[in-house]
Amino acid sequence: MLRTILISALLPSTALAADAAAPGIGAGTYLQATFALLLIVGLLFAATWAARKVSGGKRFGQGNLRVISGIALGPKERIVLVEVEEQWLVIGIVPGQIRTLHTLPKGSTPTAGNAAEGALPAFADWLQTIRERGQGAQ
Repeated sequence: MLRTILISALLPSTALAADAAAPGIGAGTYLQATFALLLIVGLLFAATWAARKVSGGKRFGQGNLRVISGIALGPKERIVLVEVEEQWLVIGIVPGQIRTLHTLPKGSTPTAGNAAEGALPAFADWLQTIRERGQGAQ
């Protein structure tokens, strides 16, 4: 009772009438918000589709330059294998500098047969040799 008297004294009568008529948010408001959200999501998908049609459907790395693979050596250092026309470039990337480390013909990768012919052995073979050497010392 005291609460009603305080509210009626502090608020105008129009606010009380509106408050009494709508105690909560109606289902229509939720439905309207849902349709607005679906409209926005639909517009985002339509814009993505239109951008892809305008650009011809090309995605990153499809052209004369394509990243084949890469490995992080540290938080800011990377080695990347890049395909440029008929060549593969091994590129070292550090902050403020990019260098070509090696050039290979497209599609050629060092194999175990190349290691026997005098090329450097594979990392897995080197690691296995180090492990065997460490176990022999124990």
